[in-house]
Amino acid sequence: MPLPDFVKILEVKRYSKNTIESYSSIVKMAIQFFEKPLNKIDETELHRYFYHMVHTKKVSYSYQKQIAMALKLYYREVFDQNINLEFLFPSRKPDRLPVVIARKEVLKIIEKANNIKHKSMIAVVYSAGLRVGELIALEIKDIDSSRMVIHIKSGKGNKDRIVPLSEKTLSMLREYYKEYTPKRYLFEGQKGDRYSSSSFNKLLQAAAKRARINKNITAHTLRHSYATHLLENGTDIRIIQKLLGHNSIKTTMIYTQVTEPTLLNVTSPFDD
Repeated sequence: MPLPDFVKILEVKRYSKNTIESYSSIVKMAIQFFEKPLNKIDETELHRYFYHMVHTKKVSYSYQKQIAMALKLYYREVFDQNINLEFLFPSRKPDRLPVVIARKEVLKIIEKANNIKHKSMIAVVYSAGLRVGELIALEIKDIDSSRMVIHIKSGKGNKDRIVPLSEKTLSMLREYYKEYTPKRYLFEGQKGDRYSSSSFNKLLQAAAKRARINKNITAHTLRHSYATHLLENGTDIRIIQKLLGHNSIKTTMIYTQVTEPTLLNVTSPFDD
């Protein structure tokens, strides 16, 4: 069964657009790697593929797990095979704090972006705390300037939510819209379809480099920074949970470690 049929199955089963895009991309990469149908490979070859992704491509903990989940689903739906890939899940998620940058650094990145389209994309992600998949899935109709909200449809977990629309972001979007006149998606790719997440992260990293910010900046860095800055400004943690679309408050609580006032206000003995 070709990849398009797998996509149709996921659509019928009402998987979110972001999940369908992610899973189909993962399967496509695996097929290209092996250069043959996936039902023609054995367990040893699968091990080799995961080793390649972890040690050569250096994929994250979360993405490694997503690869295993996508391939397991593909085998089940396409080949009617229930293969066990849980043993290829990473054993333990590393306890790393989110990478956060200062508000002035975000503004520098926006300033150094190439054009109003790139500036607007970065501003939307930061000002609304979006995931990159949510950004590229935005349609023009999702921007409600009368209520000053952005509608996030089929976010992570296939859940909808609304987030506040920043006045400054709206002003940038109006300037962008006049120049680029998108038709359906708020930010279109070259052929009028959805912008790709990899292209967004590339333009973001290029702008960060021009701004001389020596950190690995991704869309999620902006999302982490949004949440941290809200917390520093006194926003209730449960409101931040709702804005980010987190199922559990435990996920949101990690930002309290990044911005713990008691810790941040400690003076080093070296500075006494």
